[in-house]
Amino acid sequence: MTVTEGELLWTPRNEFAAASNLARYQTWLAGRGIRHDDYEALRRWSVDDADAFWGSLWDYFAIASDRPYDRVRTADPMPRTRWFPGARVNYAEHMLRAAATRPNDVAVRHRSEARAAGAMTWGELDAAVRAVATALRARGIGPGDRVVAYLPNIVETLVAMLATTAIGATWASAAPEFGARFVIERFAQIAPSVLLVADGYRFGGKAFDRRAEAEQIAAGLPTVRLVVTLPYLDAAATFPATDAAQVAWSALVETAAPAAFAYERVDENHPLWVLFSSGTTGLPKAIAHGHAGILIECYKNLGFHANLGPASTMFFYTTTGWMMWNALVSALLVGATIVLYDGHPAAPSPDVLWEIIAATKATCMGASPTFVKQMRDRGLVPRAHYDLGALQSVFLSGSPSTPETFAWFYENVASDLWVTSQSGGTEFCSGLVGGVPILPVYAGEIQARVLGIDVRVWSDGGDELVEEIGELVVAAPAPSMPLFLWNDAGDERYRATYFDRYPSVWRHGDFAKINARGGAYVYGRSDATLNRYGVRIGSAELYRALDELDGVADALIVCLELPGGDFYMPLFVRASAGVEVDDALRRRIVAHLRERCSPRHVPDEILGVPSIPYTLSAKKMEIPVRRILAGHDVARVADRESLGDPTSLDWYAAFARTAPQLAPFRSPQLAANGGDS
Repeated sequence: MTVTEGELLWTPRNEFAAASNLARYQTWLAGRGIRHDDYEALRRWSVDDADAFWGSLWDYFAIASDRPYDRVRTADPMPRTRWFPGARVNYAEHMLRAAATRPNDVAVRHRSEARAAGAMTWGELDAAVRAVATALRARGIGPGDRVVAYLPNIVETLVAMLATTAIGATWASAAPEFGARFVIERFAQIAPSVLLVADGYRFGGKAFDRRAEAEQIAAGLPTVRLVVTLPYLDAAATFPATDAAQVAWSALVETAAPAAFAYERVDENHPLWVLFSSGTTGLPKAIAHGHAGILIECYKNLGFHANLGPASTMFFYTTTGWMMWNALVSALLVGATIVLYDGHPAAPSPDVLWEIIAATKATCMGASPTFVKQMRDRGLVPRAHYDLGALQSVFLSGSPSTPETFAWFYENVASDLWVTSQSGGTEFCSGLVGGVPILPVYAGEIQARVLGIDVRVWSDGGDELVEEIGELVVAAPAPSMPLFLWNDAGDERYRATYFDRYPSVWRHGDFAKINARGGAYVYGRSDATLNRYGVRIGSAELYRALDELDGVADALIVCLELPGGDFYMPLFVRASAGVEVDDALRRRIVAHLRERCSPRHVPDEILGVPSIPYTLSAKKMEIPVRRILAGHDVARVADRESLGDPTSLDWYAAFARTAPQLAPFRSPQLAANGGDS
């Protein structure tokens, strides 16, 4: 299928649009005397009268609170705005609402390389959560405690998260593929009381025993009072002794919950969970989200923009280390069934995810453009091999999508399919631009800005842009913005990260464009954060790991992105005196990054360089190097008088002119990816 950007690919059937959750909400609003002729008018109202919009959602979704909120939001500017002050709510209570009315319906379907496929009903999930919550309470865990998990994407992780939030404790998780020190750097910041660990995981047919890493993590978290052990790979697995008390997962699940079990309703800004997002300096940011903000944002985004409900089954390939896991499991809020998968996305066969989609009768799948590229390169045609009749929608997320990415689904999956792209981030644990089930789909275009979030594109000077590329900003407070960054006195790091350029306006760190009809395009990072396989990675983490390696004097890493999922992430290394950047050193670097951080942190290429460029103020010049590699002239991206060494960029300019691997990134369409707005 040959398509051009902006070409109309799909128009919702009248019955599809009319039956959407968004249309139902519009009808409900009309009953209150609030009418809007089209989506854009509704969106403008939702940001211009934010109190009325978000207050209406509180009523529409019947949020359960111990007492009414005092007002929708405080008058404090970002990032101090508080939402629904006075309310007392609980996220897990809302997640498990369907257990009361649909106890025998399936809530979770799960697949794993280490286990047989299975399912858990709403009643079973509810009972397991109450049991584990009761067991944690009996051990003195509750509000003010943090519970952290080093677990795969399995039902036990979901139960543990819900049990933690049910009792008012705060949750954080990391995938078992992560190295021990990588995890400790995250978890130690929030001083956890409980650590859950598995004996390992299976990936691509190979078993990975992680008990040694679990032991290191426990030793590196002196605040942990209780370690919960889960034999996952081997039912007979034993775990090393730790200073903290140990209990088996089976003992928690077997706890008898009282008939009068009660959820711990907490203040609206009580920390629900902590997500970790790294930058270019310092430790990973420990981002705290609140119960009320995440609750109402997920109801809105999953209900209206993903169109999920009790008849839906949602599948998104993810691990427990990234925000998409939190977003996926939150689909339980709207009564949807979720599909958890722990395993390789292309083994034992390259179409394993399509087999899961067909077997679970998924109605909605999430995919990255990188996944689509792999399918396309292998010549896979899923509809020729699988019954995908239940599938209604596809959500592309993680990196920019080309018109061809969209078209691949219509040609190879189904002709009547709602295919849309999303973009948001860990900071909001949701989308900023995304799908709208009542709007048509145009090739390569994100359908619209989401409701209730004042998303705009600005020039460097703060002028709003239409049909031009600029900085993606959020011009007004939103409920699921971070409450705070853990251990960030006075919000200094918070403000420096997101409010450095525009006072009191959130700068998201992406280049974007809004067209005249309201469609959106996101072109990649405008800062030095890396985006690989749709996961944002901070360069600071790699630098800390490389500092531990003999032979590496200094390093610089960048990532260039292409719409459609392609990227190129080179690591530039200045070797120590008397050391060469040879294959032996490259192998040591790869092995160290894989073990110390994760497989996602391994670069595509390791190149020896004579110097690493710095500014006079000793700031590593990642963004200028990325711009140069994308074809921009050195004079456009850096003033030589601002460099510590005025000649330090010359090698990179010569490399950019001659390296064949950089050819795909040299085009006017991708200028934004190089950094010019």
